[in-house]
Amino acid sequence: MHTSRLLRNAHAILTGLPQQQSRHPGPDIRVVDGLIAEIGKLEPKPGEEIVDCSGCVVYPAWVNTHHHLFQSLLKDAAAGINLPLTAWLAATPYRFRQHMDGDMFRLAARIGLIELVRSGTGTVADHNYVYYPDMPFDGSAILFDEADKLGLRFVLCRGGQTKTRDLEQGLPKALKPESYEQFLASVEKDVARFHDPSPNAMRRMVMAPTTPPYSVTPKELIGFAEAARKMGIRLHSHLSETVGYQDAVQGMHGVSPVRFCADHGWTGPDVWFAHLVKLDPEEIDILGKSGTGIAHCPQSNGRLGSGIAAVAEQEAAGMKISIGVDGAASNEAADMISETHAAWLMQRALRPSRQAQIRRWRQGRRRGRRHRRGRGALGHGGRRGRHGPGRRRPHRARAGRRHRRLFARRPALLRPARPRHRPGRLGRAAHAARPACQRQDDRGERPHPRRRSARARRRRAPAPSRPCSIKFPY
Repeated sequence: MHTSRLLRNAHAILTGLPQQQSRHPGPDIRVVDGLIAEIGKLEPKPGEEIVDCSGCVVYPAWVNTHHHLFQSLLKDAAAGINLPLTAWLAATPYRFRQHMDGDMFRLAARIGLIELVRSGTGTVADHNYVYYPDMPFDGSAILFDEADKLGLRFVLCRGGQTKTRDLEQGLPKALKPESYEQFLASVEKDVARFHDPSPNAMRRMVMAPTTPPYSVTPKELIGFAEAARKMGIRLHSHLSETVGYQDAVQGMHGVSPVRFCADHGWTGPDVWFAHLVKLDPEEIDILGKSGTGIAHCPQSNGRLGSGIAAVAEQEAAGMKISIGVDGAASNEAADMISETHAAWLMQRALRPSRQAQIRRWRQGRRRGRRHRRGRGALGHGGRRGRHGPGRRRPHRARAGRRHRRLFARRPALLRPARPRHRPGRLGRAAHAARPACQRQDDRGERPHPRRRSARARRRRAPAPSRPCSIKFPY
């Protein structure tokens, strides 16, 4: 049975296309069987549902490519505030998920999905790794059911592990790993129940062990990749979120995380990873040439102090770029609008790159060069601020007097020590030729007092010493 819906009188229509094609005059959109059939000035058809969009802006729904919906109940957990990734995992998600039952899991999924809908999200990929032997509830069925109720296109990235990480030692049964056979059998079962391979499917399954180097053995990693491609599903996981992650994989396997995944069949156009914050140029090249994608999660990476992924360089290398909100326990929200805004701001902050800034600063370490850059910033050009033929001499004396006046008002701790004038500066002959009242002896003191104006006395009078209230960060 065909369904037709007419969206009428939209205030604005954003198409998602580049440049001049980004807006369409509309003002009507006809949707047939979930697909846009026409855009323009349209007349209703008999029996067609009409939706009045007066005063509304219509734009393509967001696609959230990485989430952990069960974390929607773990916002603002005090134990995990200001912790880096590994410590935060132990303090928040791994600590609390053992207490989650079916009702709590459903509530968490519902809260997270509603938050996403409110920000205009239409497709959600949830990386759910709450799986363990003899679970008392069916997490996969709950997630698909809640997504269906909201009319969302849902992609379940079936996570889990067959190994226990060091930070999970001694945790209760709810966090114990599955065997390789249990993991694979569960994925095959969910694919048979939920996966729809059609182009406009509302349900999809993905093979997604929690993180390749830690969650499974290298042999199992190859087996999961082969099984997923045989079943016709994609591959997803976390990768290279911190420097510690890079170092650990290098220590365990002798290669970088990306090279480790590439050697075990986990790169290609059917693979995307979350985070990828810490990548070497060689790793970006591997991912770009293979067409591997990234789920960029800027707010979560910032919240955990992991860094900012270089997505501009990754896109230039050929990688597929997408946005994910990650779990609410590390994001504190599930809002695609704020996530894309944060992604834009952080990439703007990285341009020009920090390394380029450091190189330029090192090239201009000397004071004169720093001064020249400051003049250039004021629009005076690069010829000022240097000595040499054809260049104006800066008013250094005037600047020096102003410098002393400014620092005379600062606490004694911040005032630079004034060097004592020595006769050698002018030469002995010139020193002897000056009037006695202007000469200084070898101790830097005048043999005869010299009358100065009241203004000069006020200017040169030392500021009264007082305790410094400034707290330095070092």
